[in-house]
Amino acid sequence: MRWNYRLVSAVLVLTSIIGISFALYLEHVQGLNPCPLCIFQRIGLIIMGLIALVAFIHNPVSSAFKRFYAFLATVSIGWSVAVAARHIWLQHLPADQVPSCGPGLDYLVDVLPMKAVLQEVLSGSGECAVIDWTFLGQSLPVWSLLYFSLILLICLWQLFRNYGVAAK
Repeated sequence: MRWNYRLVSAVLVLTSIIGISFALYLEHVQGLNPCPLCIFQRIGLIIMGLIALVAFIHNPVSSAFKRFYAFLATVSIGWSVAVAARHIWLQHLPADQVPSCGPGLDYLVDVLPMKAVLQEVLSGSGECAVIDWTFLGQSLPVWSLLYFSLILLICLWQLFRNYGVAAK
């Protein structure tokens, strides 16, 4: 099987759909409400999926366009990796160092400018430090980080691979 650009873009779209579907399953079927950091992780995954979808539909011939799409997808999923890592860090803080719970994300978006919302959310809150779901002894942010890291590796490969004449 040959991993051409379009096929890898389709795989990236599929990984985004699977990740978001699982997040929605946990939220709406299992009743786990996402904290602000979880929502920000989803945003990066969704944007990566949309960029991969555009790349799949466009199917560029030019290696410059291929690298441009791959760069945007890499940055987007890199955001999710960074936010998941921050989430894990918050979950491993001693109880006395966990930030207090602040207002909800809806309130922050309504009241504050976007830069302040980003600063507030990324500083974390007490609700982000709660571990309310585990699988094989690891929390959801750990599994998310692993999943996003795998996707990031695919995006990086797509960005730096050889797009010679035979690799259309």
